[in-house]
Amino acid sequence: MMTCKEVTRLISEGQDRKLTVAERVGLEMHLLICDGCTNFRRQMDFLRAACRRYVGTVKGGAGRSDRPDRDA
Repeated sequence: MMTCKEVTRLISEGQDRKLTVAERVGLEMHLLICDGCTNFRRQMDFLRAACRRYVGTVKGGAGRSDRPDRDA
């Protein structure tokens, strides 16, 4: 069984590369029993999506925010 430290490393690496089948199986087995690592994966997924949305708004909106008081 993988440790939480190994799992969080794999979750992070999985954002940048495709994990092997063995890595994915070990990761998923650990996530079935560990709420802490499951929460970590959800948080990483949320942060990645938020960063992608932010980059999309900056590129699409020429760096201007949606709030007029922030466009000084």
